[in-house]
Amino acid sequence: MIVEPFSSLRTGLYLHGILSPSPPPPPFYANCLLSFFFLPAFCQGRIVTVPAGPLLRVEGTEVTIPCNVSQYDGPSEQNFDWEFSQQAYHPQISYAADSVHIASTWDLSFTSQQYKKRVDSGEIKLRRKSNDTVELVIGRIQPIDQGLYKCTTPSTDAIVKGNYNAMVEVKVIADGLTVSGLKVRSLSPRSLLEGESFELRCAASTNSSEHTHLYVIWELKTGPAWQEILSLTHEGKFQPGPEYEERYQSGDVRLDTVANDIYRLSVSQALPMDEGAYRCRVSEWVKGADSSWQKIQEKSVDIADIVIQPTVLGVFLTRSNMSVNMRDSLDLICNITTDRSGIFEVEVIWYFSESSDSTLPDARVLLSVDRDSVVSDSTLVSLSHVDRNSYHLLVRDVGTEDSGYYFCQASVWVLQHNGSWHKVVERTSAPVSVVVMALEPDYQVFLNASKAPDFSEDPTELECRILDVQNAEANVRFTVSWYYRLPLRSDDVVIDELLATMDTDWTLVVGDRNKRRAQNGEIIFSKPTVDTFSLRIQWTSETDRGDYYCIISAWSRQRNNSWVKIKEVVSTPVSIFWPMQDYALTVEAVKLKPFFMAGHTFEMTCKVSSQNIKSPRYSVLITAEKLLADQSNPNGTTRIISLNQDSVVRREDWTDQARVDGVVLEKVEANEFRYRMYQTQISDAGLYRCVVTAWSPDGGGMWREAVNGLSNPIQIDFQTSGPVFNISVHSDSPTVYRGELVNLLCIIAIEGVTPEPGDMSFDVSWFAVRSFALDRAPVFLASLDRKGIVTQAKRNWSSDVSLERISPMEFRLRIYGCEDQDFGNHYCSNKMFAFFLYWVLNDCSFFFSLSPLPVLNAFKYPLMIGIGLATLIGLLSCLIGYCSSRWCCKKEVQETRRERRRLMSMEMD
Repeated sequence: MIVEPFSSLRTGLYLHGILSPSPPPPPFYANCLLSFFFLPAFCQGRIVTVPAGPLLRVEGTEVTIPCNVSQYDGPSEQNFDWEFSQQAYHPQISYAADSVHIASTWDLSFTSQQYKKRVDSGEIKLRRKSNDTVELVIGRIQPIDQGLYKCTTPSTDAIVKGNYNAMVEVKVIADGLTVSGLKVRSLSPRSLLEGESFELRCAASTNSSEHTHLYVIWELKTGPAWQEILSLTHEGKFQPGPEYEERYQSGDVRLDTVANDIYRLSVSQALPMDEGAYRCRVSEWVKGADSSWQKIQEKSVDIADIVIQPTVLGVFLTRSNMSVNMRDSLDLICNITTDRSGIFEVEVIWYFSESSDSTLPDARVLLSVDRDSVVSDSTLVSLSHVDRNSYHLLVRDVGTEDSGYYFCQASVWVLQHNGSWHKVVERTSAPVSVVVMALEPDYQVFLNASKAPDFSEDPTELECRILDVQNAEANVRFTVSWYYRLPLRSDDVVIDELLATMDTDWTLVVGDRNKRRAQNGEIIFSKPTVDTFSLRIQWTSETDRGDYYCIISAWSRQRNNSWVKIKEVVSTPVSIFWPMQDYALTVEAVKLKPFFMAGHTFEMTCKVSSQNIKSPRYSVLITAEKLLADQSNPNGTTRIISLNQDSVVRREDWTDQARVDGVVLEKVEANEFRYRMYQTQISDAGLYRCVVTAWSPDGGGMWREAVNGLSNPIQIDFQTSGPVFNISVHSDSPTVYRGELVNLLCIIAIEGVTPEPGDMSFDVSWFAVRSFALDRAPVFLASLDRKGIVTQAKRNWSSDVSLERISPMEFRLRIYGCEDQDFGNHYCSNKMFAFFLYWVLNDCSFFFSLSPLPVLNAFKYPLMIGIGLATLIGLLSCLIGYCSSRWCCKKEVQETRRERRRLMSMEMD
């Protein structure tokens, strides 16, 4: 039903003095009909809601009535006015004439005189929950507060629409709920034994005139908070607490009613967790107008304090620490004492552990007897029940693996009312140490060095023998462990390193440090005979010097086929040591040619001598300390060429491309090396040394660096009184065929202070040596003097030469139509004249070989021409033959015409 909110809004504003009386506006539904076709959402306006009534409340309790507004315009925070009327609620009434103002969120003068005291004292107040929700709170509601409560929201909308107030009826009934214990709570707590049962009772009733239901909850307090045990809801459902779910399902915790309004809590088999204060909490519920349940009041009463005394259980063994001989029997007794009376059963479990801590999870169960006196099965271990409190354990034919700690564990079980068993208490005895004495064999261990090293990298072999074996049974096995001890000073701690050990199945386990050497075969562990173990080091190094000893272990096979160590014997250490002398290396460099000029070959030898190095090999490096500035090596030392211990030569920093093969390093003897440098130049001046490294053979065919040595320096020095000139010879091809043209260039380069070109003149001569080794006299070819006059030698063969100056510093020699006589080394010699002084320049040679003209080159073009012509003529012949056979020689052949007639059938004839 749609009501007219404008009348209530106008009345409210009029009461506050905001509006004056005026005719009411048209009904709200009329506005909705007018705007139905224009604004469909216009009918949705402000909605004010309160709980559906009537609200049933108990006298003296706190009452909270919420009021909410939604779908409004304006500010988010809305204001609320509360009014009260004792008039009964009627759905057609939207405003009561006798309404009294209670409180307002925006007008402090809104409260009527009769409510002002209660509002000022805080008994009645407004509590804002959000911008659009406010609660009216009445601290202790009285019968005079029964009536109609209206919540109104002043308008903040641009267009007035919706409802602006809502009303709810509140009914106040008398308090008819009573909650009490059957007896007055005792000051002293109630003491119970663990496992006993107890009951607690609570009386709860109500005489309310309304139809209400009770909600009974039993609670336990063991700490600062109460925890729920079991409850009977207002809907008649049992609901256990989280900690009591399992016990409720098993029937140990129950709640039932006895006689009239008595609620009994029954607990069977009390546990330590049941200790604490108990109370009964009862609440009264009523079903509201919307069919939902509402709690109208709650009361509680303390019932009792329960103290649970744990069951006393003592478990102990009659024997203390003991020793037993191997193959004998072990007898232990476990005694149990308890203060428990009534029906109960005891369960006993025997444990064995290698540790004295009985709480370790790796303890092994030997035997057990359950509460039904059923003993678990075992072949060599038996368990018997001597009397109610004694349990006997017997282990037959014990071995060394039975040495350890024995203890027994007992637990007490009681029968519950539902037929199940509950464990009340469990205790474990103190462990008893049992040592099984084995029959040890008697033997001696002897260690000797069958091979001792005299030098580094010599082999070492040690033998560990077992001697004088007695009392050794057939099931005894011997294994070995090898140890190394580094010799230290007397005040240092001796550290023993495990080299390798052998398992009972003779599997070798090598130490971490020697694992790689054992895999490479550098260390060999073996068992050549039954009573001998061997250790061999193929190549003994300085780090292997020290003391070695072996440990022989005796193992005995047990009943379960496992092995137990019964004895160890340590050998006397053997010292592996040889005198250590420092390596000595001497290198002497000797200059073979004491005097030479630029362009000649420089030679020097390096002789090496060493001491205290076994089978040494040497690697040699030639270095030079240039006297002139070398931009490629600002440090001054240049690595030229090297030869390693395997006689492999390598050019290091030699970068002269014109003299790629100009340096040679070779091994003359085992300890002597020769270095040569051809066509020396002024830039090669400096100090030359041999850097020698001695190498000693290491294990596995490798080489180990022993010591380094440096020779005395050998100096290359060119005495000059002016600028320094260098000459180089170039050719367009090092190999020339007979009849070809050869161009040889003689290029002059100047270092230092350069004179003016007009102040210099050159006298150039070309020579040839008809030999690879330069062991023949040079033959004059041609010369060009400083005046430009060319002089040629007389030639007895058809080739010819010419000499010309093509630039101020370059001279070219041409050989036309080379013959076999032109073979050999060619070099030019120069003299430079300046200021009436002259210097003899460097000589520079160049070698080229003269080869006969190959047959293939002589017949190459004729053969190609002949093959091409033959192919062309063949193809042309094939084409002519094909055309002739196709068109010229064709004849027409006339065939005789034959009549083709079919045979006629005989019937048609």
